Amino acid sequence: MSNGLFLAVDGGATKTDVVLGTAAGAVLASVRGPASSPHYVGVPGCVAIVDALVAEARAAAALAPEAVVDRAEVYLAGADLPVEVDVLHKAVGEAGWAREHRVDNDTFALLRAGTDARDAVAVVCGTGINCLGRDAAGRTARFPSLGQISGDWGGGEQLATLALYRAARGEDGRDAPTALSTAVAAHFGRSTVEEVSAGLHLGEIPTERISELSPVLFAVAAAGDPTARRVVARQADEIVTLVRVAATRLDLRGVRYAVVLGGGVLAARHPLLMDAVEAGIAAHSPHATPTLVTAPPVVGAGLLALDAFGAPPPAVHALRAALTAP
Repeated sequence: MSNGLFLAVDGGATKTDVVLGTAAGAVLASVRGPASSPHYVGVPGCVAIVDALVAEARAAAALAPEAVVDRAEVYLAGADLPVEVDVLHKAVGEAGWAREHRVDNDTFALLRAGTDARDAVAVVCGTGINCLGRDAAGRTARFPSLGQISGDWGGGEQLATLALYRAARGEDGRDAPTALSTAVAAHFGRSTVEEVSAGLHLGEIPTERISELSPVLFAVAAAGDPTARRVVARQADEIVTLVRVAATRLDLRGVRYAVVLGGGVLAARHPLLMDAVEAGIAAHSPHATPTLVTAPPVVGAGLLALDAFGAPPPAVHALRAALTAP
């Protein structure tokens, strides 16, 4: 199906990418819009946002109104439980973007963007944290990824909240003193963390700004603060544990497999975190190869479309090159 058309969608918590391409690996249009995760905007809102971007992509590619797209690969943050995936699959089908479609969690797109290996595990540590594994037989290992209610720990939001929490306790004496106290207060232009807390409570500081503290945590940890370093070590341990559990479920720990690492927290390449993650993975899976994915997840969505078409390697290489060019 060298002339087939596909839509690749990566809908996240901060942005949405849509690519219109061909089974030969050519990119006809690439557009970006606002967040479309159903967790934040609901299923109708998600479909409406993606629908507008699909229309924009078709227009950019000068696609005739009667032209039919053969396949849509739609990967969304917040498509976590099977029932959520089923609801979204039905909604996407009703939207009529393509003759055939697949909908699933965005971690699938990240995994495919990061490796061509059939045995692989991916961990995304961005706003939240999630993990997915697959093997050559097609089996998968996944987690609900519903936050603390499903046992999750870490991701940028929780790390930022912990930075504020530890800063407050270090300042008022409930915990040992920590450089986080000074750093957090300075970040918000206040003299003390108590003033920061009061500002958040009174609405003087938008609560959305708490998320800015994740990089502050890593900077303080890199400077040697014991409290901050313990939080970073805990995050590394959680990432290592997710990889270990997924690999164990798929019987991969004794064989060669790829570990794809992605998301904003990991993409920042903090040495303290990355060194601990790589050492921890090597300890339980000596044949695993960790890789930090730099390609956007929509690349993976596009490659999954080519996989479904049975596209040859040159098409795969062409698409990857087109979507990762500077």
